[in-house]
Amino acid sequence: MRLSICLLVLLLLCVELSHQKNPHDADIDDNDFAEFEDIEDEEEPSVLEEDRGASEQENAGEKKSSPQAAVDDKDEDEDDEATVETEDDEFEHFTDEEEFEGFDREKTAGKGKSQDLPDLKIAKVPLHLRTNWDSFYLEMLMLSGLGVYFLNFIAGKSKNNKFAQAWLNAHKDILLQNFSVVGDDGVSKETTTEGQIGTLMKESENVYALWCSGRIYVEGMLVELKFLKRQDLISTMAHLFKPLSDQVMVTVHLDTGVMDKYVFAVAQKKTAAKIHKEINDLAQFTEKKSSEKFNIPSCFQILSEIGEATGHVLDAKMCQVLTKYSESVEYIHISDQYSGLKAQDESQQQKMPETKPVLIFCFNVPGKGKSTVADIEKMRELLQLVMYCIDKASRIRLGRESLAKAEKNRQKAEEFFMKSAHAQRQEAAQQRREEKRRQEKERIMTEEDPDKTRKWEERESRRDMKRKQPKMKMMKVKAM
Repeated sequence: MRLSICLLVLLLLCVELSHQKNPHDADIDDNDFAEFEDIEDEEEPSVLEEDRGASEQENAGEKKSSPQAAVDDKDEDEDDEATVETEDDEFEHFTDEEEFEGFDREKTAGKGKSQDLPDLKIAKVPLHLRTNWDSFYLEMLMLSGLGVYFLNFIAGKSKNNKFAQAWLNAHKDILLQNFSVVGDDGVSKETTTEGQIGTLMKESENVYALWCSGRIYVEGMLVELKFLKRQDLISTMAHLFKPLSDQVMVTVHLDTGVMDKYVFAVAQKKTAAKIHKEINDLAQFTEKKSSEKFNIPSCFQILSEIGEATGHVLDAKMCQVLTKYSESVEYIHISDQYSGLKAQDESQQQKMPETKPVLIFCFNVPGKGKSTVADIEKMRELLQLVMYCIDKASRIRLGRESLAKAEKNRQKAEEFFMKSAHAQRQEAAQQRREEKRRQEKERIMTEEDPDKTRKWEERESRRDMKRKQPKMKMMKVKAM
């Protein structure tokens, strides 16, 4: 009896144990994957203990509550190898528990403290007070410089224009007395009537020109008023360190055959050295002479070709004006062979330059750059000197010896020019021959024919030997 009770108890225990191992009341023998289900059931509690984050619990609840999760559970029971990925599993790597740790606590704490924070308001600052002007000092400096330059341009331009009109008004009567046309611009067909002045041409802001014609012995006279560049701020500042003077340049073109053949100039010593080097006729025909023989200041230098002509030009009236206006007279140039400045590249000059008789006067306005209208009006006597020199040049007649000397000097100058031109032509021809030989040599070398190269070298060596041999003159002997 006791044995049967014990067996019954053991049977009940076995049934109870089997019931605990199979909670779903499934037949273990019929289920081939029961062994793996038990392993999954044992792992689920450990996984749930490790994942304590808020996001994992919510995902687990959604899976259990949603119908899709129930269907997935049934599929897992039927086939444990098949796995289903939900949308939450795709973005699971973006959820880091440590990264968002304590975020909920800070958020809830912030809600409570937001009521205690003060209400900050940004003051409305005017727009003109928001700009930091210290950042634009360079732009302000440039604008101020442009403003100063513009004001200086207007002031310098108006001052030069005032000086030009003052000179014209001061010398108007002298010009009208000596010329029938004053101020011809070469464009307008209307001629100026007697007692009226035409156009004072403005070539630039500091250069004005006046053309006069209609006088005996004169083809025309050009007056150029060359003032300082007062409209240029940089030039104005440079003149503070190196003062210069305004200049009046008068160029008189004489008729052909009016004056005899001679070249003469009197100038300040520094200017004399410059024009003697740069002007063609002075460099060819004149020599420097001392001013001690004549009654003129020592600051002048004389450039003369014919001594007789120098004595005629520097008469008593001329010396008196030079002494009185020693600072205003820069130079006076009288020549029948005037051809302008010397050519910079004489090798390009193939023919004799054209010459014409001229009288050139260069006067400095008193004041050394600080001239006034009164200083310009004082230059009337210098313009009268120009008219006097025109008549003087037409009346000077040289002696026979002086004329012969002048003619001989002009023949020498022409021969010298012809020789120099011939030498230049020979040099150019030699350069062309050398270039031709060089090209021929390159052509022979490129053919790679040793016989042709050898023959060419022999021919060239014979030619060089023949060129180096001295030329023998043949003497004719008369038969007895």
